[in-house]
Amino acid sequence: MKKLAYIDGLKGIGALMVYFCHFVFAFYYAAYSLSQEAAHTASGLEIAIGKTPLNLLYSGNAAVCLFLVFSGFVLCLSYFSTGDKRRLGKSACRRYLRLMPMILIANIFIFLLMSLGLYRNAETAVLTKSEAWFAGFNQFAPDFLRMLYESLIGCFLQGSNDYNGVLWTIPYLFWGALAVYLTAYLAGGRRLRYLVYGALILILLKVDIYFAGVFLGFAASDFFCTQEKGMKLWRRFWVLPLLAFVLGVYLLSYPSIGVDMAGTIYAFLPPAYAVVYHMAGAVGLLLGVLGLPGLQRFFGAGAFRFLGDVSYSLYLLHFPVVATFSCWFFLGLHEKLGYHLTVGLDFLCTTALVLLAAWLGRRYLEPLGGALEKGLGRIFPGGKSRRTETGSEEKR
Repeated sequence: MKKLAYIDGLKGIGALMVYFCHFVFAFYYAAYSLSQEAAHTASGLEIAIGKTPLNLLYSGNAAVCLFLVFSGFVLCLSYFSTGDKRRLGKSACRRYLRLMPMILIANIFIFLLMSLGLYRNAETAVLTKSEAWFAGFNQFAPDFLRMLYESLIGCFLQGSNDYNGVLWTIPYLFWGALAVYLTAYLAGGRRLRYLVYGALILILLKVDIYFAGVFLGFAASDFFCTQEKGMKLWRRFWVLPLLAFVLGVYLLSYPSIGVDMAGTIYAFLPPAYAVVYHMAGAVGLLLGVLGLPGLQRFFGAGAFRFLGDVSYSLYLLHFPVVATFSCWFFLGLHEKLGYHLTVGLDFLCTTALVLLAAWLGRRYLEPLGGALEKGLGRIFPGGKSRRTETGSEEKR
């Protein structure tokens, strides 16, 4: 199957949104909290932006929903395209080795930064009025064994994220993937499988909506690969995928705080269901893109493909950069340059550094997982794997 560059591109956009979220929350927390007490502009501009669809640019929860739905979509593309169930077993066996090495490397990096006393987020948060969110991260004495446990076991079993806050999503990317592989193995190709998918999704919506997101993407992948007539009809009536895309963007842009929506375009929606809206929006966006070749070309453009390629490293490495470099930059210059100019320059420099770190991580560090996999493959020849036709589909 031809690699779906636009899917990787959208996953990359999701990872970039998570970085934007953490930077904005650190320096303009009112853009999330919508409280005047945290504002840095007399007019409350960041609050006004937070109540418009522009907040989607830094909506971390919406980004996670996008990331999980699109990750679920790519997990079984090669299986649905070939019907070869052996791929499912191989993918399940190597899932841990795909995720763990880069997590360990990132956590070792964070451990060293903490040991050197380079985390300055607590004192920065006092000045940026983000104490409620930014001040508490990594404010403990680093312990190597504790870091090692989190990297190798804790983040997979319990979502432990003391060292790297983004690791709370790892159980969804790990156990969600294993559950998807098992479901595909047992139900894939059967006539009533969509009823099974529907029942599982309904159960997961009650248990944990983020797991449901992985399965929603998986179900969409099955339909996309196996229902050729249905996909032709979906593309032919282009108004429907266009409406799905527009509705998806609208729901994804629902402010994560979920309150004080009076006078906004979200006022008629019931409050406090942000994650439901975001997950529905992620599915709507996926369905829209699958039916609109123009959007596929747009999200498959070179810049988005780059983001997709480095998305895993970008996701894991951006926060320690924000909590160290961004804070040092701000603390050193805000009295000389003023708040907004300093944060603007800080954002440009941090973004360049984060993208460089992500590229280096993808180029030199992520392949270590592949090397470990090949080494184990030589010891246990039965577990040796080969690259799938969809390229990046089982990496994240």
